Amino acid sequence: MASRSRRLLLLLCLGLLSYPDVSGISIETDNKNVKAEEFKEAILSCKHKFSKGMSLRIEWKKIQSQGVSFVYYNSEFTGDLRGRAEMLNTGIRIRNVTRRDSGTYRCEISAKSEEGQRLGEATITLTVLVAPTTPVCEVPSSAMTGTVVQMSCKETEGSPPSEYQWYKNGVALLEKTGTGSTRAANITYTMNKKSGTLLFNTVTKNDTGEYFCEASNGIGLSQKCSVKRMQVDDLNVSGIIVAVVIVALVMVLCGLGVFYAQKKGYFGKESSSQKKTNYQSTSEKDFKHTKSFVI
Repeated sequence: MASRSRRLLLLLCLGLLSYPDVSGISIETDNKNVKAEEFKEAILSCKHKFSKGMSLRIEWKKIQSQGVSFVYYNSEFTGDLRGRAEMLNTGIRIRNVTRRDSGTYRCEISAKSEEGQRLGEATITLTVLVAPTTPVCEVPSSAMTGTVVQMSCKETEGSPPSEYQWYKNGVALLEKTGTGSTRAANITYTMNKKSGTLLFNTVTKNDTGEYFCEASNGIGLSQKCSVKRMQVDDLNVSGIIVAVVIVALVMVLCGLGVFYAQKKGYFGKESSSQKKTNYQSTSEKDFKHTKSFVI
């Protein structure tokens, strides 16, 4: 047995023994990165140069993080594409695409010829573009001058991710992008279009107004949240001082009242009268008990 294996190995090394040839073939695609809006159609092309009379085996697969699954196998569609996809020669047309269709697809074609089995494949990435939804905005209703105020705006459905634009009283706010950027002297905020935050490091009364945010990603219509008003007021220092003084006076008067009551002996007299009353009630009970015993 061992000598036979060595003989086969020797024949293979000398080229006197060969297995059926498996060679690669060229597969082309019109677009390796296909983008389609949600609920519209997408075409994944896969082209070859075989003659029409050759017997071809065509398979489509979807490559995901959890593994590879068949999309088109044994001349029929499977999974989510069943009923809404069709073959275009060796390519695929997907109708009514959804965000779940996004991913990497692989077209695999095999053919038998006189030279042996011939194989080829092409990889295509499908990105489904999704319009943004109405963003959620957080705007404080009131703030004190000199404090830090941050507003936020966010939506999570859009693909690609949305950018955000803040408005005050219906006018778009300017963006401060960093050092060296042109900036008006009266701008007291920093707006981040990527994260959707609007930050006031030192809010002023001039920042009082009606605010709303708009989300857009180039797909469909932009969406905006409802208008919310922020009122900025000065810190009433004099009012705070008056309140502190009044509280202090009340505490002093209460302390004086307690001191005067103690000095006059009101607390002591009340205690003595209470003791006297208790003593009298106890004596009356003892007398009644003695009387009943004598009788």
